[in-house]
Amino acid sequence: MKKKFGVIWVILLVVLDQITKYVAQSYLVANGPVDVIKNVFQFHYLENTGIAFGLFKEKFAFFVVTTIIILAVIGYIYYKMPDTKRYRPLQFCLIFIAAGAVGNMIDRIVNNYVIDFLYFKLIDFPIFNVADCYVTCAVAVLFVLLLFVYKDEELTFIQKGNKKER
Repeated sequence: MKKKFGVIWVILLVVLDQITKYVAQSYLVANGPVDVIKNVFQFHYLENTGIAFGLFKEKFAFFVVTTIIILAVIGYIYYKMPDTKRYRPLQFCLIFIAAGAVGNMIDRIVNNYVIDFLYFKLIDFPIFNVADCYVTCAVAVLFVLLLFVYKDEELTFIQKGNKKER
């Protein structure tokens, strides 16, 4: 994958996120929750004015500014990262984090809230959406990669702008 396709991946993932939110809103507002697996998992519409787990409600400007800063950092790291097969997992993590951030930022700007609709009723887990899945899974994979796969010297491109191929 060439790094230039990263933006295309982000756009495709954001479109998928926005389509799922549109469908959830269109159907669930009028019809209420839908059990996918009875008493385990359901589609349940929620307008979330906070961040993860409903924290920091009503902080619109803070969320937008923070998201823009996070996207700038992701863009910088993605740009500096060598475009080799060795770094593909890191590239995909950054792509998924960026797509999740953009998907939720679109909701905040357009609606002043984020549309959440995925609910694990069995464990009463907070309601979330596809963009949240992108970010959560990508951060978990990124954490594992940084702890167990990449050596410190392989990540010096972030500080030095080193584009050494491996």
